[in-house]
Amino acid sequence: MTDTTVSILPANTVSTRFDIRVVSAFFAIYVLWGATFLAIRVAVQEVPPLFAAGVRFFVAGVLLYGFMRLKGQPRPAAVQWRNIALIGLLMFVAEYGALFWAEKYVPSGVTSVLEATLPLITIVLEMFVFRQQPLHWGLLFATLLGFGGVGVLLLPNGEQHFGLLPCVAIFAGATAWSLGSVLNRSLELPDSKPLAAGAMMMLGGGVLLLLSAAFGELHPFPHVSMRAGVALLYLIVCGSLLGFTAFVWLLARMPATRVASHAYVNPIVAVALGYFVAGEIITTRMLLGAALVLTSVFLILRKDKMLAKAS
Repeated sequence: MTDTTVSILPANTVSTRFDIRVVSAFFAIYVLWGATFLAIRVAVQEVPPLFAAGVRFFVAGVLLYGFMRLKGQPRPAAVQWRNIALIGLLMFVAEYGALFWAEKYVPSGVTSVLEATLPLITIVLEMFVFRQQPLHWGLLFATLLGFGGVGVLLLPNGEQHFGLLPCVAIFAGATAWSLGSVLNRSLELPDSKPLAAGAMMMLGGGVLLLLSAAFGELHPFPHVSMRAGVALLYLIVCGSLLGFTAFVWLLARMPATRVASHAYVNPIVAVALGYFVAGEIITTRMLLGAALVLTSVFLILRKDKMLAKAS
C-alpha cells in the first residue's frame, strides 16, 4: 500500500504499447499490492501485529536504503532525517501499526475497502485543512459518496463478526497516512525518492519493533511458523520492495492519475482473494459499500486528472 495522490516524479509520458515492463509494473501495483491484505491477515493470526509490521518495514527499509546508498545516492542531511522521521511515524508507524492490529479481527476484503478511502481523506485534508487546492463541488460529492459507502459497510450485520473499534483503527491509520502524504509535498526530502522511502521504512520499522517490545510482544519471543514466515517474506519482497519500485518506475513514465488506478483495483483483488483463498464472507451490504467507495475513488481520480489538464 502507498499514497495514491502524490506525484513523486515528473510524468514523462512514453509509448507503453506492448511494453512488458509496463505490464509487469502494473501487475505489481494491482495484484501484488492487492494480495498484501491477505498476507497481513495470515501473518497476524500467528505473529504479534506490531512485531510483524516492524519486521516487514525494517527489513525492507534496510535493504532499499542500503541498495540506494551503494548506487551512490548521498545520505540525507540532518533536516531531511527529521522530516523523514516525521513522515515515517505517520505513514508507517501510525498507519501500519493500526492496520496490522486491526486485521487480527477484520477480514482482509473489508480492510482493503476501508483502506481505499485514502484518496478521500487526502482530498479532505488538502481542501479543508491545508488549503492546498480550492473547494470543488464535484470532489466534495465524490468524497461524501465514498464516506457513505464506509457507513454502509460498517452497519451491523449478523453475518459479520468484527467489531467497530478495529475498523476505526484502520480509518485512523489511513488518516495518518494521508496526513503524511500531504506533508510529503512541502517538507524537504532527499532527491532520490527510493532512498527517502527506504529511510522512512527503516525508521518506521525500527519504531514498530520498539513498540512491540514495549507492549510485551517479544516475551516470549514470537514463534514464526512456515505459513506466517512465507506471508512476511511476501510482504517484504512483493509488497514493499517490488511493489514500491514498480510504483516509482511507473510514475516516472506516465501521469500519476493513471498509476493511481491501483486504488480501486487493489480492493477488488483483495476481496476476491479473501473469498476464494481464505473463505471470507461476502455480503450484499459489503458489496454495496465497496461499490460506493470504489466509485468515489474513481470519480476523485478522474476529477484530479481533469483539473490537472485544465491547469
